[in-house]
Amino acid sequence: MRSGPIIIRKVSGHGGHHGGAWKVAYADFVTAMMALFIVLWLMNSSKQVQEAVGGYFKDPSGNAKQAGSTMKGSGESINLRKEDMSKIKEALEKQIKALPDFDKLQKHIEMTITAEGLRVEMTEGEKGTFFELGSAVPSASGRELLETLAHEVGQLSNNVSVEGHTDSTPYSGGVTGYSNWELSVDRANAARRIMQSAGLRQDQVKQVRGFADQYPRAGSTPEDPANRRISLIVQYLEKNEGAKEKAAESPSAEEAHAARGK
Repeated sequence: MRSGPIIIRKVSGHGGHHGGAWKVAYADFVTAMMALFIVLWLMNSSKQVQEAVGGYFKDPSGNAKQAGSTMKGSGESINLRKEDMSKIKEALEKQIKALPDFDKLQKHIEMTITAEGLRVEMTEGEKGTFFELGSAVPSASGRELLETLAHEVGQLSNNVSVEGHTDSTPYSGGVTGYSNWELSVDRANAARRIMQSAGLRQDQVKQVRGFADQYPRAGSTPEDPANRRISLIVQYLEKNEGAKEKAAESPSAEEAHAARGK
């Protein structure tokens, strides 16, 4: 019996392994997407954040001077100079608008950028707003606002001053020898204590000043309740960190004179 031909068919399959090349390509794609999202995030970040991130990549070890950082640790990394004051003003306004009583308080809060720094004015109403009438005891609204300011300003390296002011109406609280001078200082100190307990660093407060009625807001009406106010001044930085480091490394006049004499 004659057998038929045997036909062998070779089938090229596609179900085998392709190797690990696709994994490398996928990892490159994911890395590129992550880099894209980081760039987009940085483009919408503040100048301080951009400088801090740039400083890290320029000097990851932290041995050199870092851009945007004083190298003092968390919470002290932002230094406000004149060109930056508008940014902290916007940040403070955002936090203040979130207060529960903002609708009642907004006309009593004013922020202005002056030659001295960012000035935050907390003015009183006729029956008191941030302090009890004729007293250095803060109201609940006053305490809440001061704590909010302290939380934000305490993250800065800038020094601050606290001022107390009164109107021209003589103090009539019944305490012998107590006047608007004492009241303005006591209110400024009360504000300082609240803020330092809520985030303002001990070394940040450089001045606590009481002016009584000597510097009224409404000059034509010195008895206006708006003259009774607390002012917080976030001061400009006097020198940048580089200037301080350079001054520290330079010899003093006495040292230079002694060296020439040798």
